[in-house]
Amino acid sequence: MSLIPSFFGSRRSNLLDPFSLEIWDPFKDFSFSSQTQFAKETSAFVNTRVDWKETPETHVFKADLPGLNKEEVKVEVEDDRVLQISGERKVEKEEKKDTWHRGERSSGKFLRRFRLPENAKMDQIKASMENGVLTVTVPKVEVKKPDVKAIEISG
Repeated sequence: MSLIPSFFGSRRSNLLDPFSLEIWDPFKDFSFSSQTQFAKETSAFVNTRVDWKETPETHVFKADLPGLNKEEVKVEVEDDRVLQISGERKVEKEEKKDTWHRGERSSGKFLRRFRLPENAKMDQIKASMENGVLTVTVPKVEVKKPDVKAIEISG
């Protein structure tokens, strides 16, 4: 076993193309793996990206969940003000006759939590899913602008 990674193995590689090279794992041949069971279980959790933007009327959360349908995703509110997005990406069944060359798509459970601000209307939260993107819309309580009364200056 060589301690130096071989970038010029059996397949052709382009050093300028980061996608053409295998990631070198110096521990792959040992009985303990650099990717533990914990890492496998949390890989989907780590890879679930969520955007949160605030508009004058709402808080909008968007999560990229490719390959999932709405039945595989849960949107809940915990402890009054904690928005929780969770679900599970199933592992693809392996057939004995299949030969895998690469398996990079993550699988497993994911969970993201966000503490919502005081101005969130908790009873009017809506969620929708389209093309693998979950959108959660949380309306905001209207902030009443103070009445401004002009006072005439005498003198």
